[in-house]
Amino acid sequence: MIKRKILSSLEEHLSSDQMTIITGPRQVGKTYLMRFMREKLEKTGAKTIWLNLDNDEDATRFTSQADLISYIELQVGKARAFVFIDEIQRKENAGLFLKGIFDMKTPYKFIISGSGSLELKAKIPESMAGRKQMFVVDPISFEEFVNFKTNYQYEDRLRDFFALEKGRGERLLSEYMVFGGYPRVVLAETASLKQGEMQEIYRSYIDKDISGLLHLEKTESLTNLLKIIASQIGSLVNMTELASTVGIDEKTIKHYLWYLEQTFVLKKVTPYYRNTRKEIAKAPIYYFIDVGLRNWLLGLFGLAQIPIPLSGHLFENVIFNMLRPQFNLTPIQIHFWRTRDLAEVDFVLEVGLEVVPIEVKHTKMQKMEITRSFRSFLLKYKPKKGYIVHLGERFETEVDDIKVAILPFSDLITNKLDF
Repeated sequence: MIKRKILSSLEEHLSSDQMTIITGPRQVGKTYLMRFMREKLEKTGAKTIWLNLDNDEDATRFTSQADLISYIELQVGKARAFVFIDEIQRKENAGLFLKGIFDMKTPYKFIISGSGSLELKAKIPESMAGRKQMFVVDPISFEEFVNFKTNYQYEDRLRDFFALEKGRGERLLSEYMVFGGYPRVVLAETASLKQGEMQEIYRSYIDKDISGLLHLEKTESLTNLLKIIASQIGSLVNMTELASTVGIDEKTIKHYLWYLEQTFVLKKVTPYYRNTRKEIAKAPIYYFIDVGLRNWLLGLFGLAQIPIPLSGHLFENVIFNMLRPQFNLTPIQIHFWRTRDLAEVDFVLEVGLEVVPIEVKHTKMQKMEITRSFRSFLLKYKPKKGYIVHLGERFETEVDDIKVAILPFSDLITNKLDF
């Protein structure tokens, strides 16, 4: 079993009368989490029922709200019970359907999952305000990966692991940077088995999510677009150049990228700027929700480790995925910074009127090195603090009375950033 941190939040929400909506990329373990919760509930004597809209017989129960409730009553009675519904994206107008059920004031608690369908991300929040809480399940995080790989020997004290077993910690980072965090990929024991699992995950995503949403008869252009984005993670994306390279118009490129975001494949990061004349204000950059999928698209999936010239931006992607969950439920925004004279900072956290720059280095810094770009940002915006994340030890310095902390990457797991 790979322990998921989100499980505690899901279990806590079981006591709420709101519907629990679980979404996220395909094959990240949403169904597994629901089955785990159901088994625990049944051990306490609670009544449960399981419905899966991929099952034709179960799907017939969803003709109307009244039909569904009648079926549930027949199975578990009219007392408190937990109703698990999997693959809700198969139901047309799922948001309105669930709203109708909630408004019937039944005694049942609904726990519902679905993959990255636009119905779940757009229609359900719109029609179910106050009636639900949505939980997004990501691929396995680096923290969850390390805990699993170390048999939970250092659970809740990973700082000790990275201090005592530095070499093993770096090897686990290399493995994670190559294969990513899809559970089936992590659990596969050989590179060839991992390759087969990722191929099936991508094929399932194309067949079940993208083809239906975009009505594509041929998916080559979408895959080619993803390969190009995969080859330039962390770099500015020029829509005109993409359109020319892929061979489709710019409007379609933007359309595809939007769908890739909505279906939990890519995450767009926008630039931070105050002076639009000197700083690039339009071109975004993209990162992959799972770096393993990125490597698979580029044919790098079976390598023992990613070659040095390609590893910098990949490490940056991993750090982005470590930062992102920290700020999901906060107003903090993650941006990047680029200027026309080529100064750049990898990440800029916008915290109200304050900013926090973060530079990422896939190397062990042996001495204090503040780049011209990072120094330029510090002097221009005068943040209270800045960070440089690397593979080595922790130390600190000051630039014009601004504190700069050089952090080992593992600190992003064991400590929240201080700002």
